Amino acid sequence: MSTSAHDVSARIARLFVYPVKSCAGVELPEAVLTEAGLDLDRAWMVVDAEGEFVTQRELPRMALVRVQLKHHEVVLRAPGMLALHLQIDAVEAPAKVRVWDDVVPAYDMGDVAAQWFSDFLGQRLRLVRFDPEHRRLSSLQWTQGVEAPNQFSDGFPLLAASQASLDLLNQRLAAAGHPPVGMERFRPNIVLDGIEAHDEDRLGTLHVGDAGAIRLRPVKPCPRCPIPNVDPATAQAEPAVGDVLQVYRRNERLGGAVAFGMNLIVLQGDGELLRVGQLAAASWQF
Repeated sequence: MSTSAHDVSARIARLFVYPVKSCAGVELPEAVLTEAGLDLDRAWMVVDAEGEFVTQRELPRMALVRVQLKHHEVVLRAPGMLALHLQIDAVEAPAKVRVWDDVVPAYDMGDVAAQWFSDFLGQRLRLVRFDPEHRRLSSLQWTQGVEAPNQFSDGFPLLAASQASLDLLNQRLAAAGHPPVGMERFRPNIVLDGIEAHDEDRLGTLHVGDAGAIRLRPVKPCPRCPIPNVDPATAQAEPAVGDVLQVYRRNERLGGAVAFGMNLIVLQGDGELLRVGQLAAASWQF
């Protein structure tokens, strides 16, 4: 792909999907892109007895639920638990659930999955699958009117962050006497290399791949809740990451909230493969 018409070229260094919202991610060498994000990303979600979504914000032990993608199934494992096998193409009863302000149709995954999560997380919970026939749209205000569906993500199809942004954070953590953290805490789908720290905030549409068949538009800085404070290896939370980010990552576009990474929408490329090593060219957008 020629980058001469663009200001900057980055490389896809890592790809992640998060099949179950707020559980551990799966790192992949390649992933199928859909208009709603990477295939199977946030396709499942844990809800309470009222159908309200739950995350690591309330239940940090969700970080300990490890996910493995197999050909026809998703396998979940957690400390002290037998593995839970979910058929990718099987669901049970219809359900209505809430994720943030959206009430959406979904499918309950049955009593075995509900008991597994209830036992591990210590309260009555159910597991649901997003209804692929439903179009849950990203904020049209931020997408400038473009209809960008997503499943159970917080609000947009994709999240990108740069390795340089993480490196800068770790330099600041070290200066404050804290150990480094991994990118897993920020739960991106795409990790970019070859750009400076937080340059992802200033990029226009990303043209990805040899023919530029994939076009991804950054639309909104990602405001950060306390989840990056949770150590994904232990599920223990301590405030160092959030405290350090407060010093230098407040974003006026978000009313002063801390930002790390950029939410993206898919303009073109439904059905294409994103692969580690692909180049992404873009022009600056201030």
